[in-house]
Parts: sequence; C-alpha cells; structure tokens
Amino acid sequence: MEWIKFPIFVCFHPFKGFWELKYEEKGRISIAFLFLFCLTVVAILKRQFTGFIVNFNNPTELNSIAELQYIVLPFILWCIANWSITTLMEGEGKFKEIIMATAYALVPLISLYIISTLISLVITWEEAPLYFFLETIATIWFLFLLFIGIMTVHQYTVTKTVVTFALTVIVIAVMLFLGLLIFSLIQQMVSFVETIYRELLYRM
Repeated sequence: MEWIKFPIFVCFHPFKGFWELKYEEKGRISIAFLFLFCLTVVAILKRQFTGFIVNFNNPTELNSIAELQYIVLPFILWCIANWSITTLMEGEGKFKEIIMATAYALVPLISLYIISTLISLVITWEEAPLYFFLETIATIWFLFLLFIGIMTVHQYTVTKTVVTFALTVIVIAVMLFLGLLIFSLIQQMVSFVETIYRELLYRM
C-alpha cells in the first residue's frame, strides 16, 4: 500500500514528501499518470452528476472526450513549459520529477472533488456554501502542494519559484497562441488546396 500511503504523506508533509520524492526516489511515474487519469475521470463525473443545486452545466451539452482538454492538456503544457523555463534558470528538477510533483499535487483535487460531488447530491440551497468551500479548499491545497513541489525538485527559493510560476504561465500562453496560429494556417492551406482541386475538376 506504499503507492497510496506516500501520496497521502506528501499532502500533509509536502516539504519532506517532495524531498523524498526527488532524493529518495519514492515517487513513481506510473502512479503519477494514474492520478492524472483519476482526476480526469472524477472531473468528468463531477461535471455530469453534481447535484442540480450547484451544477450550472447542461448535461446534454457535455462531451466526455472534450473534457480532456481541461485536464490533460493543461497538465502536459504545464510540465513542458516549466521544464523549458527551469532548464534556463538552473533548475535541478528532471522532466520526470516535474511530472511526478505536479501529479502528486493533484491528490487533494481528486479526494475533495469526490466528496463535494457526493455532498452536492444531498445538500439544500442553504447548505450550498459547504460545496463551494470544499471546492476552494481543494484548489488552494493543490496550488500550495504544486508550489512546494516545484520549489523542492528545482531547489529554488520562494522568490525564484514565484518568478518561475509566472514565466511558466506566460510560456503556456505563448504555446497556446502558436498552436492556434499553426492550426489556423493548416486550415487555410487545406481550404486552399480543396479550392484548387475543385477548380481543376470543374475545368476538366
């Protein structure tokens, strides 16, 4: 049961936990991807089955596959962007360690999302603040663990970690912009080729 005991230990003792993840190799990349998969499943179920009192989504418009872009894509972009920035800023963390630190920080989101979803099925409107309180705690806890994890695996100071976070977000924005730009150019090229093809067929 070490695979579940250690992530729980990390949640409540992040400084020591992430140190052991890096220097005592207690983290497992397979477990990291398992947590990413679990969060994806929990998030999909949460959006679809949260109680109607606090669920503002239209279940008929939800696409489970499309939900991956809100979990998996940000995770991948974060890891790539953070590795790119920290490589230039003398960070000691390997790409694998960044993935594990980020994934292990997801544990509070997984746990509290399950609890909040179950609670949403039985609460009244007056008790709705409890649901949003759990959602807030989950987000703050995740961000705190992510901050400590990144700071530990790269052996940064608090200030340097804050700067790294800001630069990582900027790099993610640039990556998204370039991705959309390339996608748009490809669409235009495909449309141009289709137009030429149809024109040739028409003339023949």
